[in-house]
Amino acid sequence: MPYYYTLGEIPHKRHTQFRKPDGGLYSEELFSTEGFSNDSSLLYHVYPPTQIIKTSAPVNVAPQIAEDKMLSHRSFEGFNVKPAKDYLESRVPVLVNKDVHIVLAAPQQSLAAYFYKNADADEMIFIHEGTGTLKTMYGELAFSYGDYLVIPRGTIYQIHFNDEKNRLLIVESFSPIRFPKKYLSKYGQLLEHAPYCERDIRTPKNLLTHDDKGDFLVKIKKQGMQYNIHYATHPFDVIGWDGNCYPFAFSIHDFEPITGRVHQPPPVHETFEGNNFVVCSFCPRLFDYHPLAVPVPYNHSNIDSDEVLYYVDGEFMSRKNVTRGMITLHPAGIPHGPHPGTVEKNIGAKETKELAVMIDTFHPLMLTQQALELENSHYVMSWRNDSEVQ
Repeated sequence: MPYYYTLGEIPHKRHTQFRKPDGGLYSEELFSTEGFSNDSSLLYHVYPPTQIIKTSAPVNVAPQIAEDKMLSHRSFEGFNVKPAKDYLESRVPVLVNKDVHIVLAAPQQSLAAYFYKNADADEMIFIHEGTGTLKTMYGELAFSYGDYLVIPRGTIYQIHFNDEKNRLLIVESFSPIRFPKKYLSKYGQLLEHAPYCERDIRTPKNLLTHDDKGDFLVKIKKQGMQYNIHYATHPFDVIGWDGNCYPFAFSIHDFEPITGRVHQPPPVHETFEGNNFVVCSFCPRLFDYHPLAVPVPYNHSNIDSDEVLYYVDGEFMSRKNVTRGMITLHPAGIPHGPHPGTVEKNIGAKETKELAVMIDTFHPLMLTQQALELENSHYVMSWRNDSEVQ
């Protein structure tokens, strides 16, 4: 997670008396990961964060698997996901495994009538279309086109959209989403060769302390079930906090591409990692500058990983017929590569304006029922070159 940060009012020493103006005690909460063995934050609430007043029967929200085994290149038209008013109802799982869920969403309304907590997974929300504010118990994060919002599991949040036109790519990770280890010093600082630095990480601001009592609904996802739990006090009653575990924002436009004389492999685009997957950012950049360089990727047999590409904007150099919001899946076991004609087309080109997010998983992905409804079934044959077929 990011560097140490603090916001609001906190006592000089942890686990000591911290009193309100009226003499009462603020309620201290340790928000920790992996027990007591990894990053954590200490939050100070006006009221204890434990006052449950009502619950209701849980609802099954687990993805409905349509294909658990397959070996075929697949393509899905992400912008065919129909907009929905409710934020949670708008979320459509497309590709899933035991490590990660890849989800699309087109919410039309802000999440304001209730609060949400994903107790299963960290969330990475990529903003393809839309602007607004992520509101959490840690403070607020303004967001716009191209932002990654990284939200640790267990964070209670609401999300405000400025209008109805919103398109999101969401990655739910069942392990912490981290900066790649290869970019970090042994003490956790981003190193000089990293494609971004701490200055690019946006931390929560505008901590608003809600000293309110009433009936506050928090919808919590745990083990594929959604639980409706009502609390007697406002979840955002934090007066101050500090630590290393908190939501943050990072813009894909602040990713500094690494280029070379010949074509560089995908790991140079790595942005985040979790257990058994990585997230990469393909950004506008200069092409390779060897005099005989072939700018497009070589054919690749990804023996140990499934490759997912989410196309954001621009003309993707190695693909034909790409649309905004399209997802392609190239599974482990069969090679993929540039579409016919794209190699010759790009020789001599100086730059690419492509913008895309790649997710490589090291366990096979399964397709959901909703994914089949978005599929372009002709994609698997798109490498066929009829002039070479006898």
